[in-house]
Amino acid sequence: MDGTKRANIKPGVHVSIVLKKDQPTGKLLDGIVQDILTNSPTHPHGIKVRLQTGEVGRVKIIT
Repeated sequence: MDGTKRANIKPGVHVSIVLKKDQPTGKLLDGIVQDILTNSPTHPHGIKVRLQTGEVGRVKIIT
């Protein structure tokens, strides 16, 4: 699924995100969405979310 559309992401969904520090390498981190931080309906680099573990990053893959 597409991580650039806010409508595809809901709290409780399992996603893979890229953290700000990992953007150059593209290293992904898996987790469950706690909060959606991007207000716009789309974002070209992925919707920004906070995982239940507290990490903040942009959604690359919705699993």
